[in-house]
Amino acid sequence: MASGDLRAELECSVCLNIYTDPVMLRCGHNFCRVCIDRVLDTQGGSGGYSCPECREKFPDRPALHRNITLRNIVENFLSAQPDQEESGVFCTYCVDSPVPAVRSCLLCEVLLCDKHLKVHKKSPEHILCDPTLSMESRKCSVHKKILEYYCTEDDTCICMSCFMIGGRKGHKMESLDEASEKKKETLRNVLQKLLTEREETEERVRSLQEHRRKVEEEAAGDTERVTVLFRDLRRRLEDLEKRVLREISGRAERISISIRDLEIKKEELSRKMRHIEELCNMTDPLTVLQESDTGDLCDTEDGDNEDRERHEKLLHDGGGLDVAGISHTLHTLSDIITEVNVDFYIQRAADILLDVNTAGNKLHISDDRKTASKSDKYQKRPKTPERFQYYSQVISSRSFSSGRHYWDVDVGGSDKWIVGMCYPSIDREGWWSGIGKNNKSWGLYRADNHFGLIHDGDEVPLPPNISSNRVRIYLDYEARQISFYDLCDPIRHLRTFTTTFTEPLHAGIWVARGCIKMWAGESGDVRTPPRDR
Repeated sequence: MASGDLRAELECSVCLNIYTDPVMLRCGHNFCRVCIDRVLDTQGGSGGYSCPECREKFPDRPALHRNITLRNIVENFLSAQPDQEESGVFCTYCVDSPVPAVRSCLLCEVLLCDKHLKVHKKSPEHILCDPTLSMESRKCSVHKKILEYYCTEDDTCICMSCFMIGGRKGHKMESLDEASEKKKETLRNVLQKLLTEREETEERVRSLQEHRRKVEEEAAGDTERVTVLFRDLRRRLEDLEKRVLREISGRAERISISIRDLEIKKEELSRKMRHIEELCNMTDPLTVLQESDTGDLCDTEDGDNEDRERHEKLLHDGGGLDVAGISHTLHTLSDIITEVNVDFYIQRAADILLDVNTAGNKLHISDDRKTASKSDKYQKRPKTPERFQYYSQVISSRSFSSGRHYWDVDVGGSDKWIVGMCYPSIDREGWWSGIGKNNKSWGLYRADNHFGLIHDGDEVPLPPNISSNRVRIYLDYEARQISFYDLCDPIRHLRTFTTTFTEPLHAGIWVARGCIKMWAGESGDVRTPPRDR
């Protein structure tokens, strides 16, 4: 079989190109998987499916079976083809010396160079196209006639016979040029969107590169300052360690010196005792009375008092070293180092405000848009798709799709409330639209004296010992976490929800009685909140 004939057998009748991932229908015809999937998708709404070639009908969408043998043949064929530069398409009539073809005539099935193109018949039935060796691909595989039209309903190229006798009467037809231009226009629009998106991406890259340059410049100075600071701190700690160790080792040495002095004193006392005993044993009274150093022998009180004080000090205060004080100081320093926060980029939600356009009509929103109060008076706000209809509920005007943020909520004015976060796509009507009652929101609630966490309708009760009238909501979008805290002293972690966020997040409030207020965290407390350990 000639290469051109084999190529024609290996071409998909839908895209007219060499098969890509060929699959086979039950009728035995083969197509590219992407091509036949597209055709079957188009046929899905017409109540049945059919083969684009033989028109055999299938009551259900036919299964696609990969044709491994055909795929191997295609791969072998493509690997055996010479490079395009070496396999030029030549004029059919220039047999003596090959001349590159510039056009093909589908009617005559010939290739034409410039010279033979000029003398070729130019009547309408002679259809000229770009030079190709596989002219069969330009013909209908069923009727063997030239493909002239495009069926928009079946999304395939057809011949006149396909239209007249192939069951396509009533289908919308377009010329190949018209259909091609429409597709090109669609592709141009897609290209323009991709171009815009690429430009935006490039701009984001440039801005991040500029930001990185600034960060690197700042980091150089910060690195030097921090390095000097820690070097000095290490030197001071090493000096302190040496002094403490020297003091510790000196304690035993001082006791040894005191023992030596006491031994010397003991020898001196023994000498005096012997001398006194000798005097006491003398029988000559004149000799006893004329002894010159009896005053020194009897004077022992001052030295004894001084030795007694030194002895008591060595026994009870360890020689003056405040071991407990040093230990406390070092442990305090260790705790400070442990609590040092290196997350420099936690953002404050300073401009978080309640969105009145979402507030239920039994909810009053303060002028500063930070306090929500349950109102017995109907507010008469217009019914819109954004407004909550079932609950006295409201969400923030600002959403969060990146970064780390937190804000505090004063819940002391109500004994029945829910605070938390939700997606903007949360339902606005029905009992399931409440915060925490669906899979699009997470909340901390109070119902009289009962506290708990809620998500997707599942409640996790909490001990009734939330001691503060303030709670904190903390969001780390990249870490996929929403955390709740009781702002008692010290702050207490209640629960962290971890999930994969699919939308931006809004703060949300539901109030059944009284009022609650939310605001941004204090600037001096912007750090990662503690967790239970």
